[in-house]
Amino acid sequence: MSTSTPHGGVLTAPDRDPAPPRRRRGTVLAAALCGLLGLGLTGAAGYKAVTDHRAAQRTLTPEAAYRKASSLWHSTPVDTLFPPVLDGQGAGPGGADRTWTRIAPAADAACTEALAADWQALFAATGCTRVLRATYTDATRSSLVTVGMVFTPADATAMDSLRGRLTAPTGYGFPDNRRAAWTASVLAEAPVVVYAVSAFADGRRLGAPSPAEDKMAEDARGRVAKAGLGHEAKAVADLIERTLRGLAVSPQGRPVPQTSPTSPTSQDPQASDPQTPQAPTATREAAR
Repeated sequence: MSTSTPHGGVLTAPDRDPAPPRRRRGTVLAAALCGLLGLGLTGAAGYKAVTDHRAAQRTLTPEAAYRKASSLWHSTPVDTLFPPVLDGQGAGPGGADRTWTRIAPAADAACTEALAADWQALFAATGCTRVLRATYTDATRSSLVTVGMVFTPADATAMDSLRGRLTAPTGYGFPDNRRAAWTASVLAEAPVVVYAVSAFADGRRLGAPSPAEDKMAEDARGRVAKAGLGHEAKAVADLIERTLRGLAVSPQGRPVPQTSPTSPTSQDPQASDPQTPQAPTATREAAR
């Protein structure tokens, strides 16, 4: 009788936890460099933000502001250049308050399209980049005032040659034979001429338009003076002119707080056109 040894499982050594992988020196160095690079980029971004903020707050020199203002016609929203509502406290005859609502903003136009022949001849020496216009009506919708800006590429010396030579401008939304009173001025802070011309909203025909100052005099007579159309042309022009001056000197290209022509009260800007009926004879064109 023979005996045999029973078969059993193969004996093995007990399992051991695997040793953690060794980090290579290059991997550690790369991670450290990435961290330092991230800190550097963050610091550089913060420094640039601070310097940009300081530069934005820095007051422009008159020469830089003058050059910058020549591009405001395409870099500024129409509601900033021509606010939907103008508040003229004390701007009417006898210090009466006036309010004007924008009813017809025009698309920016070439100088040959927007200016009369005599104005085109005057701007031949300075050049003419673009013309912006808008027409306003008063609270009673009995008058119209077109206000415009003529932008040029000229320097201050060339612009000075226009002073005292400007004639009655054309309106936007009413023909020349309905013009009542007008004003025009050459800005000292920008290569821009700001003008305004008023008319009766009922379409009545008038003779040659008069300078606004003449119709604002205490002894001025006639229906234009009595209706205050000289005051309206001058006040609307002054309000738009002050907005443009504020844009020219502001480092951020934003309007500074404005006041009405004869009152220290600040103007209250509006966000959009109010829904008011359109005045007679005024045409509407899409804003740029």
